[in-house]
Amino acid sequence: MSLESADRACHDLLVHLAGRLPDQLHWRLRDWLAAEPSTHLPRSAISAMLPRELLRHRVGLTNRERDLLGVAVDGWGASRRLLDAVLLIHVSDELGFTFGPDHEAADLAALSALAVVRGHPGCTELRLARRTDGRREQRVVLVHGGERPWVLAGTLQRVLRAHGDRTPCVEVLPPGTALPRYHQAAVAASVSLWRTGAVPARELVGG
Repeated sequence: MSLESADRACHDLLVHLAGRLPDQLHWRLRDWLAAEPSTHLPRSAISAMLPRELLRHRVGLTNRERDLLGVAVDGWGASRRLLDAVLLIHVSDELGFTFGPDHEAADLAALSALAVVRGHPGCTELRLARRTDGRREQRVVLVHGGERPWVLAGTLQRVLRAHGDRTPCVEVLPPGTALPRYHQAAVAASVSLWRTGAVPARELVGG
């Protein structure tokens, strides 16, 4: 199995885990995934940390998500014992958040992200939302499309951190597939900062 296949599977799994793992951990895993393939340590760290953190936070995976986990970390030296111990669920956890529009969508951080998205091959739309759990509000950046989405996510995270977001939430969403409920809710409440018009809006909420 190619390294790119593992990277894509890991990216897709992290999309599914948005809102189910702590933001501090989630962005760090994505940052490691975006490292150059020649840098072995970050992927080894993902294979060691991700199964442990799923167990620690009692986050279960569906059969599809377990398949993605296996593809992502089997080749990076993950412990089979830990992988087998991850909880199996039939549907992902209920949302613990509500979403609303980002009323500061044209600030410097967003415009910097826009410059990255517009220059990245395959991107068709950039949307922004605000997420709250009743205590803390967090910007969520949603990008539709994009080649090598794990690299784009890592780049956007670094841009947002440079503008003061300590736990950036960046979701680079694959085209043509139904989105998890977290992303459906985020997209439905978001505002569009830019789009090419190449993808019908209905695709952004899973068809």
